[in-house]
Amino acid sequence: MSTQEIRLDAAPPYRFAASLDFVCSFPATGGEQITTGTSLTKAFRAEGVTVAAMLSDGGSKDEPAVACRLTAAEPLTEPVVAATRDRLSFFLSLDDDLTSFYRAARADPPFAAVARRMHGYHQVKFPTPLEHLCWAILAQRTPMPAARKAKQALVDHFGNRVETDAGPLWAFPDLGQFLTLSESALATLVGNERKARYLHGTIHTYARTDEAFLRCGPYDEVKDFLLSLPGIGPWSASFVLIRGLGRMEKMPADPAGLKAAAKVYGRSLSEAEFTELAAHYGDQQGYWGHYLRAGS
Repeated sequence: MSTQEIRLDAAPPYRFAASLDFVCSFPATGGEQITTGTSLTKAFRAEGVTVAAMLSDGGSKDEPAVACRLTAAEPLTEPVVAATRDRLSFFLSLDDDLTSFYRAARADPPFAAVARRMHGYHQVKFPTPLEHLCWAILAQRTPMPAARKAKQALVDHFGNRVETDAGPLWAFPDLGQFLTLSESALATLVGNERKARYLHGTIHTYARTDEAFLRCGPYDEVKDFLLSLPGIGPWSASFVLIRGLGRMEKMPADPAGLKAAAKVYGRSLSEAEFTELAAHYGDQQGYWGHYLRAGS
């Protein structure tokens, strides 16, 4: 086994405990990692290698950071460590600067209490946009247990297992692995021909783009790309933009958001009122919507 210690700096304010709390309560990824009261251990794919990362608080209030112990059966080469570092920072949104978001929250009294309670929480995303796209397809009009079973079948097929001090973990397949699966093989694994067709088309179209473009390219172009994928409609595209890519520039008025906002603001809101409240947060309105759902 290869091991290596690294440190991941975070933009203040940041609280690792808040990230850990979210992971423990997020049903879509339940059971995919090992958590304790102070640590999170999760497996990832990086440069074709399955790597486990044990994460814990590794900084201070003024200089927040995440301490990370990497473990892999294969050598932890410089490219593997660099790719893992990038993936972990992305997963935990460590580079997000929430200064203007919290400033806007102070001028929004009903929401300010939510922001104070969740202060220092940076959004925990799906580890990769591809994993989130697959989940969005598998979860469409499907009970959560059935969607998780289908996702687990994909994980089990590739067996990306890594041993850790906390126990064995399995990583979600990477793009290269998915590209080896035919549509019929996907149908056998997920038990649904329509979803297999969507998955196959989405995976092969995704392979022709660049994750850097999805993370940083013009918002409307990225949204149009997502909408061009088989099985990805407006709701799924918005979901992936925020939770799979960390694109916080816009927050659509979907039913879940309206329901969460009603709890915080004490009344039902029209879509126009929701959009007006979101606009107060500028290019971080996605954080407002995520805090509404996670903290209401």
